Amino acid sequence: MQVLIVKTSSMGDVLHTLPALTDAMAAIPGIRFDWVVEEGFAQIPSWHPAVDRVIPVAIRRWRKHWFGSQVREERFLFKREVQSRDYDVVIDAQGLIKSAALVTRIAKGVKHGQDSRSAREPFASWWYDTRHEIDKKQHAVQRTRELFAKSLGYALPESEGDYAISAHFLAEPPADAGSYLVFLHATTRDAKHWPESHWRELIGLLSGTGMKIKLPWGAEHEHQRAQRLAEGFEHAEVLPKLTLEQVARTLAGARAVVSVDTGLSHLTAALDRPNITLYGPTDPGLIGGYGKNQWVLRPVEGNNMADISAQNVMEKLLPLTGNLTTGPKP
Repeated sequence: MQVLIVKTSSMGDVLHTLPALTDAMAAIPGIRFDWVVEEGFAQIPSWHPAVDRVIPVAIRRWRKHWFGSQVREERFLFKREVQSRDYDVVIDAQGLIKSAALVTRIAKGVKHGQDSRSAREPFASWWYDTRHEIDKKQHAVQRTRELFAKSLGYALPESEGDYAISAHFLAEPPADAGSYLVFLHATTRDAKHWPESHWRELIGLLSGTGMKIKLPWGAEHEHQRAQRLAEGFEHAEVLPKLTLEQVARTLAGARAVVSVDTGLSHLTAALDRPNITLYGPTDPGLIGGYGKNQWVLRPVEGNNMADISAQNVMEKLLPLTGNLTTGPKP
């Protein structure tokens, strides 16, 4: 069976789709997937063993110059790529009008998606041949697993979802795997940041444990923050700018991770690494970290991230890391 997945963004949403592929792979021997995904996340589907072909799309970039000559050419080539194969099933796991109208509609195959009561944008369901009611009161991973089970005709497994990507990275772990922590300090909204003073206090608390701390970054302002956090600490390392694959490899080798609410926190969960995620104004609820060894820290009252102390994090971190100087590697 050949299936096309339409799940374009964001990083967390793309990662949350992976366990559904693992379910389908176990239920339907020989099933293979192609996947339409935003170009910035195109590496992620390729990590799953059931994915044959990744088809990048650039809706975010295209809509800035939708009728420009270069964008028209890219859209033409994209459509030709999508239509180059007939699919048994097309699953729109995005549930948005843009994914349904711009991508799912042009694909060749029986189109499945959520019904108007379940989809994030009800009108998206107009473009599906078969519509499924999906319970909204469950984690995003479980919603997608239910959609795939109903679209492909197998019973939804009762076991916890398996992202099935950790083996891709742990086959060749970093040389220093297990000897470092990763601090994911960067996120999109100011209200979701943990104060730099708190990060530095936590780094100081870990001084003398023998555990190094790695600080990744993406944009230049994040690079500058990482440099400020590491200043004066020999055990803190500001990493060079990495690709998403390189970041994933670094996370896969970490003893544990401390993160704010960011897509890379979901990547950490997908890699089965112990992870403490700090939440303030956003409720992790049905979209938080899903997987093994995932913990949430929130302020006791209110939504102020500053109310989560470095000592609070340290108390959660110590049991996850075991003996910080001689603990086992992952």
